[in-house]
Amino acid sequence: MKRVAPPHDPNLLLGFDTSDDAAVYRIDDHTAGVLTLDFFTPVVDDPYEYGAIAAANALSDVFAMGARPVTVLNIVAFPRTIGTEVLGEVLRGGSDKVVEAGAFTVGGHTIEDDEPKYGLSVFGLVDPAKILRNTGAQVGDALFYTKKLGTGIATSALRAGAISSEQLRPAIEMMMELNKKGADAMAKVHVHAATDVTGFGFAGHLHEMLEGSGVAARVHWSQVPVLDGMLELSAEGMRPGKTFNIKEWARDFVPRGVMSDEVYDERMGVLCDPQTSGGLLVAVPASEARTFADAFLQAAGREPALVGEVVDGPAGMMFID
Repeated sequence: MKRVAPPHDPNLLLGFDTSDDAAVYRIDDHTAGVLTLDFFTPVVDDPYEYGAIAAANALSDVFAMGARPVTVLNIVAFPRTIGTEVLGEVLRGGSDKVVEAGAFTVGGHTIEDDEPKYGLSVFGLVDPAKILRNTGAQVGDALFYTKKLGTGIATSALRAGAISSEQLRPAIEMMMELNKKGADAMAKVHVHAATDVTGFGFAGHLHEMLEGSGVAARVHWSQVPVLDGMLELSAEGMRPGKTFNIKEWARDFVPRGVMSDEVYDERMGVLCDPQTSGGLLVAVPASEARTFADAFLQAAGREPALVGEVVDGPAGMMFID
């Protein structure tokens, strides 16, 4: 397939030719527009929660770049048979998250489709000098993650009947949580690189950050935050289908080391779990790690997980200890 050449414009600071979280276009010396779009099919049964999760997920790209969301447009595909009351709850969930983010819903577009889909097109603003990219991590940086892994495992386990709706609740709450508090904490320090963890899992998104930065990382398994019970469920095979593709890809940059095959598989099942509305993965200078942790604690009521550090090594490699 022939690739579309990226546009050439000196004001287009970031486009689709990179793996960054959103596009950025400079408006003037002190203002740039940040644009992103995301939507997906339902991951939970409750329409309000589905709308809230989809909106939080779409807004995350703007927060990950250190920007402020300003306006959003709804993207809706819905079957007529479901009825307007259900759709209204989806939109209400999304709207509540947009308001919580400090932005405004200004319209959107709806089509009829047999499979429901919902999400947002988001426009934000940022100072061009303060854009955060998913590259730029430096040797010695502390690596933080602001949520818990395992949302893909949890939703797969629910579909398989392995857990109840009540047991899914912590994952739902995690997915509905905005990354605004993480963005506020990032504004207190000199972040070298940041991204939100979504469909490529923790391992995939960290790899992108490391490869683009020309560095490697050491990840401390004991400090990786995982939703209760998800490691055990993953070991039992409760994994999204995409996990297996990510895991196969990740073998090239996540060496097994001294781990047994069984332990390696269990840990990779979590590290390669595709996340919906995952947290922020942040590379912070070691000298400012405490400041970032304290700022996030004050904003979110919990500490971010210090999952490892950036090290000198082959670009993109991730070593687990």
